[in-house]
Amino acid sequence: MKKKIAVFTTGWCSEILSQFLTGMMNELSGEKADIFLFLCYPAYIDNASTKQGEMNIFNLPDLHDFDGTVIFASALDYQDRIDRIIERSNEAGIPVIIQGTRREGISFVGSDNNQAIRDLCAHVRNEHGAKTISFIAGTRDSHDSELRVNAVRDYMRENNCEDDLIEVFYTDWENAAVTRHINELCETGAKLPDVFICANDGLAMETCVSLSNNGYEVPKDVLVTGFDYIDGSKIFDPSIASVDQCFDEMGAAAIRLWRKLLSGEKSGICEMIPCRFIPGESCNCYEHRNSDKLRRRMGREAFSKRAMTTYFERKLNIIDSTVLSCLTHLELKENLHDLLTENHDYEGDSFHVLLEPNFGLSIYDSNIKLNTDRYSKNMEIIYSTEDGVPFKGDVFDSRELIPGYDADGANHLYVFLPLHEADSAYGYIVFRDCIDKVENHFLLTYYNRMALAFEKFRHALTLDHINKRLLDLMGRDPLTNVNNRMAYDDKEKYLQSLINSEPDVQFALVVFDVNNLKMINDSLGHEAGDAYLLRACHLICDVFKHSPVYRMGGDEFVAVLSGEDYDNRDANLKMINEKMSPYSDTLPLPDDYVSVACGISVFDSNTDRTVADVAKRADEEMYKDKAAKKSKKSL
Repeated sequence: MKKKIAVFTTGWCSEILSQFLTGMMNELSGEKADIFLFLCYPAYIDNASTKQGEMNIFNLPDLHDFDGTVIFASALDYQDRIDRIIERSNEAGIPVIIQGTRREGISFVGSDNNQAIRDLCAHVRNEHGAKTISFIAGTRDSHDSELRVNAVRDYMRENNCEDDLIEVFYTDWENAAVTRHINELCETGAKLPDVFICANDGLAMETCVSLSNNGYEVPKDVLVTGFDYIDGSKIFDPSIASVDQCFDEMGAAAIRLWRKLLSGEKSGICEMIPCRFIPGESCNCYEHRNSDKLRRRMGREAFSKRAMTTYFERKLNIIDSTVLSCLTHLELKENLHDLLTENHDYEGDSFHVLLEPNFGLSIYDSNIKLNTDRYSKNMEIIYSTEDGVPFKGDVFDSRELIPGYDADGANHLYVFLPLHEADSAYGYIVFRDCIDKVENHFLLTYYNRMALAFEKFRHALTLDHINKRLLDLMGRDPLTNVNNRMAYDDKEKYLQSLINSEPDVQFALVVFDVNNLKMINDSLGHEAGDAYLLRACHLICDVFKHSPVYRMGGDEFVAVLSGEDYDNRDANLKMINEKMSPYSDTLPLPDDYVSVACGISVFDSNTDRTVADVAKRADEEMYKDKAAKKSKKSL
C-alpha cells in the first residue's frame, strides 16, 4: 500500500511551488507514495469569511490517514493556519516538515537566503556602484521576506553603510501597493535610490513597470533586483537579476527529511539548500545569460499556449452556461455530469467534483446552513472518474477523499481545491498529476469559474423560490387560503391571452355570493361570520375540486372551470345546490348553515371577446339565482 503525504499551501507562488512539487515527486520515484496537495488562493485583501472559505480545504483531510505532512510556507503566510496544521499533525502522530518558516521542534527545509542576498548586495555595490537601497518587502510576518530584509541590514552594517538602506516598504505581496508607492515617490519629487531590491520577482517586475510609467528606465536610471528566478522574470524586459532558491532541490530535501523522521530520527532536524544570485539586465548585466534566446523560445511557444487558453476559456463558458441553465438541483447534477462525461479532455481521466449534501436543500430553506469549518461526512458526487473508470454511487465518504482511489497503483499527485461562497462550503474538486496546471494558474481559473457558476445558480434558484413564495402569499386570501383578487387578475390575463391566440379555448366562470353574511356578522359577530365564510368556501372547493377558486372580496367567490370540471359543470352546479342549506333569513340559523347564490357562464367564441364578457353574464346569472332562492323561501 502506498504511503500518503499531505502538502498544505496556497497557489500564488505557483512557479516555485511547481518546482518544489517536482522535486518531491522525483525523490519519491523509488518508492510507493502519493502526494495530496490541499491548495487554495486566499488574498490579503479578501475579507475574513472569504479567506475562511478558501482555507477550509485544509480541514478536509483526517491526518490520521497520512504518513506525513509538508507545509510549503513560502506561499502560506497565515501563521495561525500553519500552527493548526502542525497541531493536527502532532495529534495524528505523523512527521511534519515545514519549508519557508521555522517552528521550534519542527523539522525544517529552507534555502540560504542570507548568503545569496549578501552576494546580491555586494554585486550591485561593487560591480555597479549602487549605494542607496530601497527594499520592497512582502509582509512583516513573512519569514522569507524578513530574512531577506535582515540579510540586507546585516550586510550594510558589516560594511559601515547602514544609512544607505533608506527605506523598507511593505507591500503585503500586492503589486498594486508597489505601483502606488512608486507613483507617490515620483509625484513628490523624492530622490530615487540607486537600486530597488525586491522580495520576489513579481514585485521586481511591477517596480520596473511603475518606474517606466513615470519616465524612468531600468537599468539606465535605477537598478532593480528580485528573488525566486521565475520563468516570467527571465523573459521580462529587462530580465530580472534574481536569486535562484533551487526549489526542486528543496522539495527533494523535504522527502529526505521525511524518510529520516519515519525511520525514527528525532523531530527538529533541518536541511539548508544553497541559493545562487544570478545577475540580469535589470542590474545592468547583459553578459550573464542569453535572455533574447529564451524570449524567442517563449514567443514560439506562445502560439500553442494561446490555442490551449482559447479552448480552456470555451470549456469554462460551456460549464457556465450548463450550470446556469438548470432550473433544479437535480437538473444541475445530471447536466454537469453529462457534460463532463462527454468532454473531459482538459480535466483528464482522473477528476472529481463533490458537493456538500445540503447544497441543494439550502437553496430552498434559509434555515439550512452550509459548513464553514469542515466538510460533511457524506458528500454528493456530481462527477467522478479515476483512471477513466466512473465511480458507481451518488454518495461518498469524504474521509476517503478520492472516489475510486487505488492505494497500490502508480505514484500520483492529487490536488484538492475548495468550492465555496464566502465561508460557506459548497464542496471540493480534485485534479490529478497536474503540476503544469498549478504553474500556469489554470487550476485557479477553473475552480474560481466553477465556484462562481455554482454561486450564481444557487442565488438564482433561491431568488426564484423566494419570488414564487412571495407571489403565492400575495395571491392568497389569508382567511380561506384560496386565491385572492390579485391572483384572479393574473388568471384573467392568462385566459385573455388564450382567447386572443386560441379561438377554440374552453372555459367557464362560476360566480358565487354567500347569502346572509351581513346578518350573521351583525347578530353573532365577525368571528361567526368568518366561520360561515370558511364553510361556504369549503363547499365550493369540495364540489369544484379540479378548479382554482378565488375570493374576490367580502362574500364573493369565482371558480374558473376547465377540463373535468368544465365537462361536468351542469352536474357540479346541481350538486352544490343540493349540498347547501335551504335559504333562510330567520334567526337563529343552524350551526352548519351554508347558503350560496351561483351563476355560471361558458365562453362563447362567437360572441365573447374578453373574459369580462363571460364574467358579466355569470354575475347576472348569480343575481337571478339569489333572487330565486329568496323568492322560494317566501313561498
